[in-house]
Amino acid sequence: MTVDLRIDGAIAKVVLNRPERLNALTWEMRQQLREHFTELRFNDAIRAIVVTGEGRAFCTGADVGGMERKDLKGEREKLAGGSHLYMRALHAIEKPVIAAVRGPTVGIGWSIAMGCDMIVASETARFSQIFRRIGLAPDGGAIWFLTKRIGMARAKELVFTGRFVDAQEALSLGLVNQVVPDNELEAAAENLAADLAAGPTFAFGLAKKMFNMANGTYEEFLDLENFVQPQLGQTEDHREGVAAFKEKRQPNFKGR
Repeated sequence: MTVDLRIDGAIAKVVLNRPERLNALTWEMRQQLREHFTELRFNDAIRAIVVTGEGRAFCTGADVGGMERKDLKGEREKLAGGSHLYMRALHAIEKPVIAAVRGPTVGIGWSIAMGCDMIVASETARFSQIFRRIGLAPDGGAIWFLTKRIGMARAKELVFTGRFVDAQEALSLGLVNQVVPDNELEAAAENLAADLAAGPTFAFGLAKKMFNMANGTYEEFLDLENFVQPQLGQTEDHREGVAAFKEKRQPNFKGR
């Protein structure tokens, strides 16, 4: 296996485990990512997920050595059956997903990190839309993620130059949520995952859907709220939250 799934209670870790190649993605790894993300989406016992890389890198993108070129139809089929499948599966997960990132995080590796809800970066993290070096445009939804996070002008600069962004600049741009010393990365990500796993994860899942639809009109968004909030008002977590507030104690959410 080159992508590990490690489960500890309510928290799952998806670990890119090819450190000798800085976790560059093979075709097999893409299929494993899709399988793991799909499994975790529907596993109610898992309430938060950490995605990370083994060794000194998060992911240096696709394994260029394995890039066998096809004709136009074949290239479209390969993309739809590869990166698009596991990125769609990641995007569809209705529970908190955290990327724990150290070292080089480039190409499709950066897309995977941005596909998570939050990014905790170590001081060694370095990001790049490196596609220009091999004559390609970004994939995995990178341009969509970047434009939503930092706006079109900044996104174009990063895509067209392919320059590296270090952890502190990424934090200042709003591309990561937190920067920690390298030896504290795992603990920081796991602590955040534990905090989120203890929260009302069903509500988090519907909130994620609302974020994904936040580009419509204000009226359309209020209509969405009118669907979501009454539904959440019927959940066990809402009743528990109200009871805990009245009783001045910490709520014990179950994610339902």
